[in-house]
Amino acid sequence: MLKEFKTFALRGNVLDLAIGVIIGAAFGSIVSSLVNDIITPLIGLLLGGINFSGLQATVGDAVITYGVFLQSVIDFLITAFAIFMFIRLINRFKHKEEEKAEEPPAPSKEEELLSEIRDLLKQQNNKPS
Repeated sequence: MLKEFKTFALRGNVLDLAIGVIIGAAFGSIVSSLVNDIITPLIGLLLGGINFSGLQATVGDAVITYGVFLQSVIDFLITAFAIFMFIRLINRFKHKEEEKAEEPPAPSKEEELLSEIRDLLKQQNNKPS
């Protein structure tokens, strides 16, 4: 059983997943800081410091704080947009690297020489006798 657990725990997929979770958590804190410390204050300045958290309605004895919900939706949209822009930037760099990798390397001198020999042999074989 210990051997099976070791095999399971050290499989590539499990390690990749663990690394992804750790990096995802670190990335999440970066995005949260970007949204909370940079983007949200700038939007607050543009909108005159509007905060929907205080909006509420009373129905009987229940207090419905729909403003907190609205603020959460706005925070989600800001976070989603920030992640979208970040991923878009990363994909743009990735795409440029892929374009560089797709360019075939120039043929070596040996390949050029072999191509010439091949072409000459084709010409000789196609000549009428």
